[in-house]
Amino acid sequence: MLKFNTSHVEAVDYIIVGGGTAGCVVAERLSASGRDRVLLLEAGGSDQRFWVRVPIGYGRTFNDPAVNWMYEAEPEASLGGVRSYWPRGKVLGGSGSINAMVYARGQPRDYDDWRELGNSGWGWSDVLPHFQAIESRGDGVGDGERTSGGAVANSARPALRITDVSAQAHPLVRAYIEACGALGYPFTPDFNGAQPEGVGIYQITTRNGLRDSTATAWLRPALRRRNLQLLLDSQVLRIECAARRATGVRYTRGGQMVSVRANKAVVLCAGSVNSPQLLQLSGIGPASLLQGLGIPVIHELSAVGRNLQDHLGISYFYRSRVPTLNNRLYPWWGKAAAGLQYALTRRGPLSMSVNQGGGFIRSDPSLRAPDLQLYFNPASYTSSRTRTRRLMNPDPFPGFLLSFNSCRPTSRGHIAVRSADPQQQPAIFPNYLSTEQDLQDVYKGARLMRALAATEPLAALIDHEMQPGAAKTSEAELLQDFRERAGTVFHPVSTCMMGPAPDHAVVDARLRVHGIAGLRVIDASIFPTVTSGNTNGPTVMVADKGASMLLADSE
Repeated sequence: MLKFNTSHVEAVDYIIVGGGTAGCVVAERLSASGRDRVLLLEAGGSDQRFWVRVPIGYGRTFNDPAVNWMYEAEPEASLGGVRSYWPRGKVLGGSGSINAMVYARGQPRDYDDWRELGNSGWGWSDVLPHFQAIESRGDGVGDGERTSGGAVANSARPALRITDVSAQAHPLVRAYIEACGALGYPFTPDFNGAQPEGVGIYQITTRNGLRDSTATAWLRPALRRRNLQLLLDSQVLRIECAARRATGVRYTRGGQMVSVRANKAVVLCAGSVNSPQLLQLSGIGPASLLQGLGIPVIHELSAVGRNLQDHLGISYFYRSRVPTLNNRLYPWWGKAAAGLQYALTRRGPLSMSVNQGGGFIRSDPSLRAPDLQLYFNPASYTSSRTRTRRLMNPDPFPGFLLSFNSCRPTSRGHIAVRSADPQQQPAIFPNYLSTEQDLQDVYKGARLMRALAATEPLAALIDHEMQPGAAKTSEAELLQDFRERAGTVFHPVSTCMMGPAPDHAVVDARLRVHGIAGLRVIDASIFPTVTSGNTNGPTVMVADKGASMLLADSE
């Protein structure tokens, strides 16, 4: 039984709920002046863990309940009734502390679409300065859109280290890039520069061989400030409101229930699953859902939890005629050698992400923007990998994989609380493959995988296709294979969607919750549509821009 600690009620200027990718940036920005008292509440624990800090530890944290909420979606009819596994960070730094570290801004068209949906100030020209401000490159590689240490005018501000690992990429990645070139897809040296379209080698968020996150780059230096307080292992139960204004939050910590007031604003940075969950638990959301669960309706906002989007991908596995990373990392002595290399130099396969190569391409040149994202991994995991588990051990034979997902799927799902109990995980309904466009993207991606595998120099390296197998050739067979093996790429967005109309969106263009004063949402849940690529970078951008707007509005 939780005890309500009435003696601990206090007030601060800003309460930030969630010390994840966005919350760490917002906490640093709001506390920078030293004038405002800022409280950051994080349900998880410290990110100072070996498997969090070491890049290859992604395979371990994928299934670690100490740092991972380990959500499961509801059975999905389009995937044969399977419950998709949804890892989400339950640790300081959030999902940015357990992800695969690929950094991608997305395509300029993504953000121009946001603006055209009625969100003034969110076009590509508007968000680009924020991307430049949050990025730091230590290798001197850039194309004029990038500056080392962030935007020139703000070079003292924190920034995420974006590392070019092309010099360490496995030789097979070059064969993949050449095969793509033979099919007409251009090479780009920088997915985050002037030519984001094309194929190449992904940049990752590491600093000196260790994972870099907003917790390490933004929050940790800011914690030296006396006006910023971080409380770990503190789960927010609800937002407290009075007269259509957010006045504070109630949370639990160490078996105690605590209330704290916010003089200026409550800022939700809990992510695409937990931000809508907390709004609904607080009585802000679809009235019919809340009333059915006995949750008093504070403000009816039907879009809370709706509009969910995610990237859904699949891998094609190949037995290789030449050595791959499997040959190096499967035997115990290979693991030991890689570990020694990493310990001495902070380089080698343990310092890399799982997907080294990739790209953003148009399956049809007439399209206005890339419609498929590609991945190339010089290793394979057919012996041990399932939809719900990533293991550290590759196959005991040489192999590699090609993967794809739709850049901009159009299917929309939703998230809903199951009860008034904050400890119960919400129900996740992805609603994958519910539009004709998303089905067509499956066929396009499958044809491209086969075309790449049949193109030199990649074709000469392939012994045979292990999954789905060369016998599956018809569209019906390839779609059925996709339904059986596809899984989330872990990019959920849009559950507190930004837009001008309260009946279709949750926040306005300044990230204020429609109809509730003193309450903002600043995280990936506000994306109007999913971006073309990995969502961590765009989330950091949203956090920087959202914090800037909050500070400007508070003046």
